[in-house]
Amino acid sequence: MPKVGVAGCGRMGLPMAQALRDAGFSVQGFDIRPLAVFGSFQDAMTLDSSKFAQDLTILFTVVRDQQQTDDLLFNEQNLIAKAEKLTHIIISSTLSPKYVRELRDRIPQHIRLIDAPMSGAAIAAKEKRLSFMLGGAAEDIAHIQPYLNAMGKHFHVMGGFGAGMGAKVLNNLLAASSTVATRLVLDWADELGLEEARLLDLMHTSSGQTWFGSNFNDIEFARDGFDAENTIAILKKDVEAAMDGAPDNADLNLPLTLIAMIEKLRPR
Repeated sequence: MPKVGVAGCGRMGLPMAQALRDAGFSVQGFDIRPLAVFGSFQDAMTLDSSKFAQDLTILFTVVRDQQQTDDLLFNEQNLIAKAEKLTHIIISSTLSPKYVRELRDRIPQHIRLIDAPMSGAAIAAKEKRLSFMLGGAAEDIAHIQPYLNAMGKHFHVMGGFGAGMGAKVLNNLLAASSTVATRLVLDWADELGLEEARLLDLMHTSSGQTWFGSNFNDIEFARDGFDAENTIAILKKDVEAAMDGAPDNADLNLPLTLIAMIEKLRPR
């Protein structure tokens, strides 16, 4: 059975790795944090990149950003050099579409590349119902579909390699907009003496309905304030990724405003 590796076993990567193992695949996770933080999955984890690379065939990378992706593939962990049996790399981190497209020229041609960023937050990862936005050759996507089926419920093929990431950053730009707007509305509602639960219920069945508002009590970061290390900061990073891939003549006023407002979010 091919060895499947999941690099970056955080709030999304860990339940994805667990879902793959539940489906019967031979899975190993890689991260740089102590093994104890991975609970019942720690027996399938390693902190040793050479051990992780041994016999690795299919790699899902779910690390935080472009720097960590570079470290994983080319620099500190250098899996491109170490993983001699590697045939497929699936980019599931949310990154700049421009950066992702440039990976094709940096990675040996015999390694197939698919961009497969996902949506749904940690709750969807745990419940194995993620939405994947896919870019790549049809035969490559077909090859990894059994693994995707173990983790998700919705699969959107957007085009060639890089198209999935382009779709993801646009989706996240909208998600950031609704996140900021929902938090603003809830803060104003407090000042008006409106009950949060009643307002969220109203919005769920009215024109103000959004994914963030409808799932407010299930999304693990919904009440967080901005912190450089948390998910709200990842939301800022995703808006920046969308800006990096924006058309040359794009109006950036909205994303720049979103970034400023994300940075001002306080715990709720």
